[in-house]
Amino acid sequence: MSSPFAIQLMNGCLASDIEQENQNTFQALQKAGAIEEVNGLWKLGSLYRAGRLYMGKDGRGYVEAEFKEQRDLLVEPDFLGDARHGDTVVVKRIIARRGRPSGKVLMVIDKAHLFTIAYTHRDESGNFMILDIRTNEPTYAKMEGMDLKAFKLGTVLKVDIDTDNVMEIFGTLDDPKVDEKISLALYEREDAFPEACVTEAIEVESEVTRSEHPDRVDLTHLDFCTIDPVTAKDFDDAIYFDLKNYTLYVAIADVSHYVPYFTHIDKEAKKRGFTTYFPHKSFPMLPRELSENICSLKPRVDRLAFVSKIELDRNSLKPLNEEFFEAIIHSKHRFNYDQVDEIIATDGRNAEGTVERLLTWLLPLQKITLRLRNARLKEGFDFRSEEIKLSIDAEHLLVNTQIETGTPSHSLIEECMLLANQAAAKRFAGDEEDQLGIFRIHEPPQLSKLEELLVQLASVGLYVEEYEDSPSLIRAIQKEAEKMGLSAEVDAMLIKSLRQASYAAHNVGHFGLGYRYYSHFTSPIRRYSDLILHRMIKAQLQDDEQEMEYLLRNIESLCARVSELERKEVKSEWDFRDRKFARWAATKVGEVFGAEVVEIEESGDAKAVLHADIQGIVVHLRADQVMLFDRVKVRISDVSIPQAFIQCEFVEKLSRDKMELA
Repeated sequence: MSSPFAIQLMNGCLASDIEQENQNTFQALQKAGAIEEVNGLWKLGSLYRAGRLYMGKDGRGYVEAEFKEQRDLLVEPDFLGDARHGDTVVVKRIIARRGRPSGKVLMVIDKAHLFTIAYTHRDESGNFMILDIRTNEPTYAKMEGMDLKAFKLGTVLKVDIDTDNVMEIFGTLDDPKVDEKISLALYEREDAFPEACVTEAIEVESEVTRSEHPDRVDLTHLDFCTIDPVTAKDFDDAIYFDLKNYTLYVAIADVSHYVPYFTHIDKEAKKRGFTTYFPHKSFPMLPRELSENICSLKPRVDRLAFVSKIELDRNSLKPLNEEFFEAIIHSKHRFNYDQVDEIIATDGRNAEGTVERLLTWLLPLQKITLRLRNARLKEGFDFRSEEIKLSIDAEHLLVNTQIETGTPSHSLIEECMLLANQAAAKRFAGDEEDQLGIFRIHEPPQLSKLEELLVQLASVGLYVEEYEDSPSLIRAIQKEAEKMGLSAEVDAMLIKSLRQASYAAHNVGHFGLGYRYYSHFTSPIRRYSDLILHRMIKAQLQDDEQEMEYLLRNIESLCARVSELERKEVKSEWDFRDRKFARWAATKVGEVFGAEVVEIEESGDAKAVLHADIQGIVVHLRADQVMLFDRVKVRISDVSIPQAFIQCEFVEKLSRDKMELA
């Protein structure tokens, strides 16, 4: 996927649309004559192409085609300039009579990496070296007035990729607190906010005065409540159900009211894209002064909200009427998931006061959401994916893990949010192919990918004879897996064979959920995509053509941006988790554990999940003695803290009965 800036150059944009960090490059492209003004928009000339550079093992580069009618451009080593693998480049076509289309790198417009994370090391022969933490390959670093050999071995360095200068020293690998810095830096996630953002956030009002918002719908009389994890500090969403009129109100924090375009807070939120969650700490998209205060739908205070109001048919539960408006709400109670699960289990027998009043609509709504879920799963899919929650102590060491599964309270909130997200997407999902919006899409899997999975599953005796398409094949595989007691294992493999959900300007539907239209509307505190959607709906409601034109002109690059930032956010969270698992495993080298083989790789390696007090740890072993889903005993033989990698040796196979005792 090309960078957001490259998409702007290919689609055409105004000079004022260009982000601050790309202004100099934009001007250099103008000067070089690579972009031209067409119908008021700046666009790449026909001889030029922008795209991501991929390096082959032979040292030649390739810039991928963006459209079917194009072919990848070959870039010979002499024409690469300073470009590296993964950079987004502008290439000038070389017109040749024969041979494959080729080009010359004119300019790097987005670097894949601005810095390297490295660490000091001595090999077995005592040779000093600096290793790249991503690849474990030797790299280079220098520090003015300092000999890096003087530092303690395992010192972690942030190194400028162009100058090789050390930008920052993170600490040493023997200190568990360094993991946080490594995982954030590897995926360009930020912790502290620039001072200008904090200053802006402090200046925002700390309470809502109703008289200052006469145009908003006053819903403060309605019994809204929030349902969140026990540890939540920011409350994005509140719900209320009007039982008499069968109307659901989903009130979402009105972040777009407090975060105008082009403010320091907006620019930083756009740069971060998402809140990053580590087990011990979150790294928010918005300054906490906003996310945990005025934007948070706290109980018993007035708050500004952007509301999705959905009237349901009593029989079919299909939406009859959907509207959006700006409102003021006053949440009456803050529930956590455990409390609501307890209420559902006991049918609210012990409730009193405000809670008892809220239950007059909350308990009937829970039964309605159960019906909604059952109807949804006729079209969509239910994959059993367990979430593992890590507990970290004050020393940043892993203490324990806990498996979190969806409960009735989670499902209640999820179904309400799904209704609001669909309603928001429908506003932009016309019949025309060129209809633009910001959609959360999940493309159907390629049948060939699922058939590859079938071949693997045949090795454990799971067969599917008849199927018509991808959905019917997935359901058939799940049915067979359930008979064999392998539902969780097979679902994990199915999820891997599916495409990733992403954000797109053109709607293609959401395969996993079984929806024709879907977007993200309900979490603008922690997702920039939702903030964009709020702005678009408001521009639509206010018939603000100028605003809508600006948003739609740049929507493809915004979708590319948030999709890429989402991947980085998720990888950062996984990387941190794996670092904690590796530190735990390093204290267990030589010990034997039960494990289950979950993947056989083409490289001849296998992955297995350990059965230990700490759950969810994936280890690597040679595949020549094991098969898929084998229950085995393994010995932890080697652990790399820098690469967060755990190697095991095969000990013996176990029967299923023995496995339960292991």
